[in-house]
Amino acid sequence: MPQIVITGASGVLGSAVYNAFQSYGKESVIGLAHSRPASHLIQLDLLDGDRVEDLVNRLSIGDGDWIIHCAAERRPDIAEKDTQRCLNLNVSVPANLARLSALRRFTIIHISTDYVFDGTSPPYSPNDETNPLQFYGRTKRDGERAGLRTAGSKFIVIRVPILYGPTPSNADTAVNILLDVVQDQSGKKYTMDHFAIRYPTNVLDIAGFLVRLRDLGRPLPSIIHYSAGEPFTKYEMCLVFARILGFPHEHILPQVKPPQDETPRPFNTQLNVVETEQLFDGSGLESLGWNGFEEWWAKHLRAREVL
Repeated sequence: MPQIVITGASGVLGSAVYNAFQSYGKESVIGLAHSRPASHLIQLDLLDGDRVEDLVNRLSIGDGDWIIHCAAERRPDIAEKDTQRCLNLNVSVPANLARLSALRRFTIIHISTDYVFDGTSPPYSPNDETNPLQFYGRTKRDGERAGLRTAGSKFIVIRVPILYGPTPSNADTAVNILLDVVQDQSGKKYTMDHFAIRYPTNVLDIAGFLVRLRDLGRPLPSIIHYSAGEPFTKYEMCLVFARILGFPHEHILPQVKPPQDETPRPFNTQLNVVETEQLFDGSGLESLGWNGFEEWWAKHLRAREVL
């Protein structure tokens, strides 16, 4: 039976991908985790290259199998504080996976980011020139390059924007955490970015897309873009949450100028998904299939009895 191996399978995106392929039911699904292991996952430190290679050999991962690489350092501010760890996770790990792909002929689906672009000329097509503004974006770009330039590897990059979805803790994504800001009615004031335009995308939608991509059975380009289509600033996301929850939001102040911190964010890194949609032409499969932001959150919070 073909195998789907998911790295970072205890994370927000990785767990959604793991569950989606389990529901798909056509293949053996193996989840890997390190910092938050669970009984149904294999604990593995991806920074230990020898152990990674041993696992690949032991599981006989090879031609026709996928490794969906979700694990990464995804927090730009943390990346700046521990640069070597970020380089190891975001560059060295995909480089090692690409080397193993060349040896064993499995396919790597490498999850990357819209932050490889500088945000000055959206929307960005897959083959547009990258120009990341901050260290995190540079490591993600360099991880892409390491994989794509490894001779003989089958390495496919999927770029996605800012993520949200079901999480154990709101602190697990830069979108979910805004719920805590809206619900904090203690009198504390918050300044919220109302400058950078983001396209928040649900991890459940990405997971479903990956299942459809697997089911497509067609040759895939080396770089694919996936994104929801609704633009928001973080301040506007807070207004959506306030509206859903029925909370006042006067304690949240919009910041209309670019933030002046050590980790610059691009203005608008919208991903062009036309080529992605064209992949599914004539297939009978849905292509993007993303949820509306406010609609999903209203349903999700109602199901959690937050409303």
